[in-house]
Amino acid sequence: LAGNLNGATDLITVESLVDFFNTQQRDTLVYFDIEPIKPEEVKTLELGFRTTIGGKVYVDAGYYYSFYNNFIGYKIGVDAEFDDLGFPIGPVEAFRYSANSDQDVTTQGFSIGFNYYVAENYYINGNYSWNKLNTEVDDDIIPAFNTPEHKYNLGLSGRKIRVGGIRNIGFSINYKWIEGFIFEGSPQFTGFVPSYDLLDAQINFGIPKINSTIKFGASNVLDSKNFQTFGGPRIGRLAYVSLTYEPSRR
Repeated sequence: LAGNLNGATDLITVESLVDFFNTQQRDTLVYFDIEPIKPEEVKTLELGFRTTIGGKVYVDAGYYYSFYNNFIGYKIGVDAEFDDLGFPIGPVEAFRYSANSDQDVTTQGFSIGFNYYVAENYYINGNYSWNKLNTEVDDDIIPAFNTPEHKYNLGLSGRKIRVGGIRNIGFSINYKWIEGFIFEGSPQFTGFVPSYDLLDAQINFGIPKINSTIKFGASNVLDSKNFQTFGGPRIGRLAYVSLTYEPSRR
């Protein structure tokens, strides 16, 4: 990883260096330069929509389209020199440089969510999102967008429920699904993150006498091991207990 305040010159592409090592033909080496890094600029158009259907269903949707100038990604180049016999003069070092895209880049996305109150104390909620990096441009930059194209979640919640002599019970169950995507980090941490899903759940009990709520819950209840960044650790179940106290209002 190298900084890029001043740019870099006479770098060799990794692919051509491999060809050179295999053939020892100097004309296979491809050289390129990288301009000094510039601040990324983005302009975004957004549209939103909210409505209520029948007093029980609340819908919220939105769409965005973003225009990037000097979109920042990275390029990998090798700094090396060779003598007439093809032997390296000094070290052969590969660097990852932050770099601006040579062309304008656009992204777009859409999301929609809803709450459906099936009864006074129960409601179903869900949302879906779509995000896309438009890559039709002819640019060798590695964009590091690192965002799944599709993901959604669906949940059921309840509040102020009474079970026998126990009052003020609440709960939530939430299922999430995330589509697999390419994660582009440092060269050794670039690869495909497979699709994964999670089930989260929690239950809480209100204690009005002491203005408190105690909550028991867990994320990834089923302990499905997954990794959310390439090269990162596999994440399993996380359980928790919390106690919230709210001072009385007089």
